[in-house]
Amino acid sequence: MMDTEHDIHRLKQILFQTWSLQSSSKWTPQNPAMGQCGVTSLVVQELLGGQLVKTKLPVGWHYYNVINGRRYDFTESQFAETIRYDDLLATRDEAFSDTNDRQYQYLRQSVLQMWNASSLIDRDL
Repeated sequence: MMDTEHDIHRLKQILFQTWSLQSSSKWTPQNPAMGQCGVTSLVVQELLGGQLVKTKLPVGWHYYNVINGRRYDFTESQFAETIRYDDLLATRDEAFSDTNDRQYQYLRQSVLQMWNASSLIDRDL
């Protein structure tokens, strides 16, 4: 049985370590979550399941996840203002429109590598 909250916390740490210009052309050291919402929501869904959801913001669609009925927005820190969430169901194709295959494959592989390594550490503890 998966410990969802532990996995969420671990995944958030991994994402902050792996986000870069290779996962989003909008990334900056000062705002590492910038432009990462589509690619991140896809990778999160692949690892933890759940649904992709979206909210319309002045800058366009913002993508995030619902896992076990709870909203998780790993990239909310990119925005200075508070988000009013609509939680509209989104498809993988919609979220993929916010990224490209090169960025997706980079983030997916980087996250999976760190995820698997941290799983081995957790297992040994």
